[in-house]
Amino acid sequence: MFKRMTESIRLFITDVRAELKKVSFPSRAETVGSTTVVIVFCILMSIYLSVVDSFLTWLVGKFI
Repeated sequence: MFKRMTESIRLFITDVRAELKKVSFPSRAETVGSTTVVIVFCILMSIYLSVVDSFLTWLVGKFI
């Protein structure tokens, strides 16, 4: 039983190493570009949601 478990762990580690060799990590430029896009999108969405929230608050205030 112990030998079978050891072989199973060894096979798992071998498979993990093989899969990690297939991984394509982004370059620094790609990472910076993607991060910039995400930050700009978050800023634009926060401005949009703030405007919509202010408008809806004003609209509900007019009805109440």
